[in-house]
Amino acid sequence: MDFSALTILCIGDIMLDRFIYGNIQRISPEAPVPILHLNNQKEMLGGVGNVANNILSLNGKAILIGLVGQDDYALKIKKIMHSKHISEHSIISSSYRPTICKSRFIAANQQIIRADEESLISLHPEEISLILENINQNISKSNAVIISDYGKGVCHPDIIQFIMEKAKAFNIPVFVDPKSKDFSLYKYATCITPNIAEASQAVQTSLKTDDDFEKAGQKLLNITQGQAILITRSEKGMTLIEKNKLPIHIPSRAREIFDVSGAGDTVIAALSLGVASGLTLAKAIHIANAAAGVVIGKVGTSTATVTEVENELNAQSKGKNLPISTPALLSINGMINLSIKWKNQGFKIGFTNGCFDILHTGHISLLQTARQHCDRLIVALNSDDSIQRLKGSQRPVNTLADRVKLIAALRYVDAVIAFNEDTPFNLIQQIKPDVLIKGADYYGKKVVGSDIVKQNNGKIVLADLQQGFSTTHIIDKIKHL
Repeated sequence: MDFSALTILCIGDIMLDRFIYGNIQRISPEAPVPILHLNNQKEMLGGVGNVANNILSLNGKAILIGLVGQDDYALKIKKIMHSKHISEHSIISSSYRPTICKSRFIAANQQIIRADEESLISLHPEEISLILENINQNISKSNAVIISDYGKGVCHPDIIQFIMEKAKAFNIPVFVDPKSKDFSLYKYATCITPNIAEASQAVQTSLKTDDDFEKAGQKLLNITQGQAILITRSEKGMTLIEKNKLPIHIPSRAREIFDVSGAGDTVIAALSLGVASGLTLAKAIHIANAAAGVVIGKVGTSTATVTEVENELNAQSKGKNLPISTPALLSINGMINLSIKWKNQGFKIGFTNGCFDILHTGHISLLQTARQHCDRLIVALNSDDSIQRLKGSQRPVNTLADRVKLIAALRYVDAVIAFNEDTPFNLIQQIKPDVLIKGADYYGKKVVGSDIVKQNNGKIVLADLQQGFSTTHIIDKIKHL
């Protein structure tokens, strides 16, 4: 999981989060309130700044656009940004409002009061103009856009509309953490990530069951005309409603600490990085869910690292029959190391192979059956040279690189590797899978590698074939059109 080449443009309400720690030993003689003796203070980026924090923690890059005042809090925000190597050039210093600051006073690990300093006046035309100018300058440098709406003014309808138009022009996905109950404000967003309260308020219905969340998500999707709605459900995980696709519900993992502070920022940061890296939404939500699982297991506003997310993914997926990310073409050493890791986690490893030149229904049926007999499925593809030797000089139709992309995108597949020999015998010998899967046309024939698998107490599965489907048949049909 490598996001180091990705840049996310983060737009929204930036604020300074202050955590002021102290001890309470007595009650004030002036009023029935505790006296807090201060002894420590921590300051960090809040609002959309925390989204940027999460992106940085996952090794991505962030461009931050927001408004601050011309005051000491603004200087502190810029100082923190500088320390994190985030450019200050897109932060607009405004004379029309103060910098937003949230001060939390904490004693004995308990927040006793929060003091907010902010102005909720509408944006001045000059502020809007400067924000639009900054978006225009930076959007082409970005792989995705996050709109982080905290309801403090920056996410003005004109600004959101401008973002949508520019993102469409550059073919860049837009993710929205909403505040407004009117979701038409976020029209055409790639994915909107409301929590339970925000989704309930938007549809004016209490949400309890999976069916409730599915209906709410579909209603919001119809309003926004976007691609997806991802509703975060605290300890119950999240629900993805994607256009023209079946709903997906994924649970969170039980843990001793459950603090949702900042979890929404983590979800949208991880989701945007996942999609920007080439994952589908359906696969990126597993990364987002794992990242959220990390931060809710920590006290206070936190972030997740790549290593923590990978560990959480492994913990969440253990014993489940679903892939957690889109695999790339692995080297033999990479495949051996991954196989050892999976075996140590208790997973049953399946192996199948073939040319998979023109992907068709028969291939899908084979891979679906294969995945039903294992926890992790490896697909070995014949190299282009190997196919030429087996099928003739006119094959393959699709190069190895293209075939890898197609096979890797299938939800049944967990890892892809290639071999240049005529058979995958050497791969099977080194990987030693638990299950070897071939088509039913191998009945009565010797399956390459079967002896190795059986010696390691594995099994051979011959999957039923979809009659009438083959690459050769498809090519012949095209020739006669």
